Amino acid sequence: MILDTNALSALADGDEGLAEKLAPASVPSLPSIVLGEYRYGILGSKFHDRYEVWLQNSLKAFAVVSVDGATAVHYAAIRFGLKAQGTPIPENDIWIAALALQYRLPVLSKDRHFSFIPEIRHITW
Repeated sequence: MILDTNALSALADGDEGLAEKLAPASVPSLPSIVLGEYRYGILGSKFHDRYEVWLQNSLKAFAVVSVDGATAVHYAAIRFGLKAQGTPIPENDIWIAALALQYRLPVLSKDRHFSFIPEIRHITW
């Protein structure tokens, strides 16, 4: 399972609804894009220190996945398909979806627009 930024944030905040969704994933995947978005959020948070400590303590529980040449092929196909159907989504979410497609993993996110991508299994809570 690949986590979107809102899933990572909810996990950091102790959202109990996530436990059931994460149970099937032995090691959840964390896109480097999500890690960047989350770190950006930490910088602007009044709880900066708490979230930074949580992240440092939690990173070992995730497989951090990064964009490579294969991801770019999936990204292009997803972006082209979304444009053709008139359902654009945020750029970073296309990269997250591309990683999900590349690794054949569902995306855990509250963002409904992941369901615009038929090749992706979108899980919400």
